[in-house]
Amino acid sequence: MVKDTRKNKLSFGDILKSCEQLFEEFNYLFTILLLKLMKMKTYTILSIALFTLLACTKDATPVTVPVKFTSTTYETLGTWDTSGKPNYLLSMDTISAGVQATIKNTLAEQSDLRTTHPELLNNPAIADITITQPSDVFITFVSQGATFANTFAFYTYSTDNPPASEKDIKTITYIFPNVGRGTKLKAGDKVKLGRFDVGTSIGFVLMQDAWDRTLHTLDTDVVHFCSNDVLNPEVDPNLKKHAVLISYSPESKVLIGFEDTDRTTSRCDNDFNDIVTYATIVH
Repeated sequence: MVKDTRKNKLSFGDILKSCEQLFEEFNYLFTILLLKLMKMKTYTILSIALFTLLACTKDATPVTVPVKFTSTTYETLGTWDTSGKPNYLLSMDTISAGVQATIKNTLAEQSDLRTTHPELLNNPAIADITITQPSDVFITFVSQGATFANTFAFYTYSTDNPPASEKDIKTITYIFPNVGRGTKLKAGDKVKLGRFDVGTSIGFVLMQDAWDRTLHTLDTDVVHFCSNDVLNPEVDPNLKKHAVLISYSPESKVLIGFEDTDRTTSRCDNDFNDIVTYATIVH
């Protein structure tokens, strides 16, 4: 006996009505894609496309998880002008040719660090500064290659008790309110973070686009990229690093390079030179 399958066939109108009911919440572009598939009058192709898209939307795992520093207080080292340039700058540093060459060779513009210097990203050490004897710590601005009006800041914690989450960061202190697009900082501009005791670690944070160029204020409800990987929003541990430290032993300086873009996105160039500074530690 031959089974009559004609009654199981779906007409174009039936398919269209079913799709409209299932996907009315989808955006305009996605609807157009469905209509094009339906015009092919191939139920099999349409079914595969629909089930694939449903599976993707249902089972997709987030690649980033927002990190909110809601329990953190924010402090300043002083005041700043309408461009975000600090009024507490010290005498300018003269950046040596050796430091400039090291930065140029290591953190070149739009040069993917995963290819050029993967050892910097594979280093499991936290990219923070550990104080081993009472010291004054200074930060000097070198360069920036950002598209955002970023803010650069720091936090401290006990070396023996590194932060496990953003809730462990009690205070963030602004260093450079605007160190990105539109900054008036010049290479060599320097500030003193303070004097720190043995057993203290200093972490750094890039606050993405935190500087409001109209109001000349800072927004704390923005993405924070920290030198401590565990505080960053990317889920993949291979993409959580946003800061690299490069020791420049001839001058006892620590070069600090930051990446200011979500590393799961195609917009990220992974060059880690969106903010480049160096720390000078004076015992």
